[in-house]
Formats: sequence, structure tokens, C-alpha cells
Amino acid sequence: MLKRLKREIYVLFALSLCLALGSSPIYAAPQASSHYVFNESSIGAGGLNNSSSASYQGFDSLGSIGVGTSSSSNFQVASGSITPFDPALSVSINGTVNFATAFSAATPTTATTSFTVSNYTTYGYVAQIYGSTPSNGTTTIAAMGTTTPAASAIGTSQFGINLVANTSPISIGANLNNGQFGYGSVAANYNTSNVYRYVSGETIAQAAKNSGITTYTITYVVNVPALTPGGIYTSNQTLIVTGTY
Repeated sequence: MLKRLKREIYVLFALSLCLALGSSPIYAAPQASSHYVFNESSIGAGGLNNSSSASYQGFDSLGSIGVGTSSSSNFQVASGSITPFDPALSVSINGTVNFATAFSAATPTTATTSFTVSNYTTYGYVAQIYGSTPSNGTTTIAAMGTTTPAASAIGTSQFGINLVANTSPISIGANLNNGQFGYGSVAANYNTSNVYRYVSGETIAQAAKNSGITTYTITYVVNVPALTPGGIYTSNQTLIVTGTY
């Protein structure tokens, strides 16, 4: 079963560096009064030392890199001279889906794969999955949990996924990894352990705002009845990640 990336957007980040070279230093006596003293050759920007007294302290930030991340419930912005101002959205599929064993009526068949979304915008994205369930000729494995997510049931026709860590039918899968600045989340129909669902075209993950880098793990579960015809079952899955600008 193959996963194909429907859309990718890449933005080239450019970084410029400005280096200023000065001439020989000019020394001057500190400027002082009975209450304050400035340990600089001038008052204003460009000093290297902090000026202070028992009650006050001044800090000269010239030359410092003004960087940081500010966020609210709907937006996030990274500031600083090293921050690119163009929005960017990129997606990578981290491997293929590999069912290590043949489908069996006696035990569920499972597999995992993952995808990573890198999102630098002031908004967010949605990730949707499209495709048919596995089929062989006229025999098609039924989608799981089309009404509500369902548990694995041995001996029935089932094909489903979720995007969280599970303990049933085995310990498999993983919760999302948002890294340091990620704000991604798993969609409600796919965020509960040990139950699975598959509806083509449905959103499986999203971010409500700029969300850094997030890696999602998809767990696949397949069950088949005892009289399922033998042969090769195929399914094409397409992942579409769309920026919500």
C-alpha cells in the first residue's frame, strides 16, 4: 500500500549577515554625577557595558539578536532578524506502509508509517487522507468506524487507522511529536487509542496556527473473515496537506 504526497510547497530561506568594522577606539572619561555614572564613551546606543547604580540598571541591546516566539490561542509569530517573513508549508512521508504478515482471519494485521509537516505561517493547515480500502478483484475490505471509531474485531472485514499510541490489538503506534514549537493536533475521529476509523477525504490532523514541525504516526489495522479469497490486495492512499491562509 502506497502513500503519495499530493502537494508540497517549499520556500527558500535567505539569511544575510552584516559585519561592521570600526577604527581605533576613542577613550573618554566616564560621565558622572553624585548619583549616577555612565561607564561608556558616549550616552546612547552602541555601548558594551551596562550602566548601573544601587537603584537603577541600564542595558544596551545593540548587537543582540532579537528573537523569540509569541503566541495566542489563534496565532503564533517568531520574531527576529533571522526570521523569514514568507509563509512556508512542507510535507514529507517517512517511509512506506509495510504489512509484515499476510492477512489472517485468526489475528489482526497491523502496520505503521509517519509523516512530518513543517509549517511557518501565521495561520495553520489541515491534513486529509484519500483512497480506497484494500481490494482484490470484487472483494473489498470494509472501512472501519464509518459511524463512530470502532475496536478491532477478529474474523470480521475491517480496515482502519488512527494517529495515536495503542495497546490493542497490540502495542503499536505513537502520539504526535510537536517538537519545541509545534501546535499540530490529531482530528477527533482519529485521536482515541485502540479504536480505528477510515473515511476517505476526512481530515486526520490539523494545526490552528503556525506550528513549527510536527510528526504524526499513522497506525493501520486490518481484519478479514475466514472465507476471504486469497490473493494480492491493493490500496492507494493519498495524503493532502493544505495551508489555511
